Amino acid sequence: MAAIQLGLIGYGINQAGSGARAAARAASQQGGPPAGEAAGRAAVSGWLDPSVDPVSGPDLTTATVTVRVPGVIPLFGPYEVTRHATMPTDD
Repeated sequence: MAAIQLGLIGYGINQAGSGARAAARAASQQGGPPAGEAAGRAAVSGWLDPSVDPVSGPDLTTATVTVRVPGVIPLFGPYEVTRHATMPTDD
């Protein structure tokens, strides 16, 4: 059970990172935060219930994605995993 749990947490980390990169990329390319949020959600498996927060600035766009990894071991979990990505903002 512990190996399965660690595998799920690793998968959640990977998915959160992919979602953060997708959200930052979309938001930085003149799509703004709405496009970034949509891209971040699309890049993450829905069952992880992603929370996407892209923030566009004049020079950099940063996206934060948090996912909830379910616990498979009784009395432990769920676990929240957060990843950030930053991209230069296109002019």
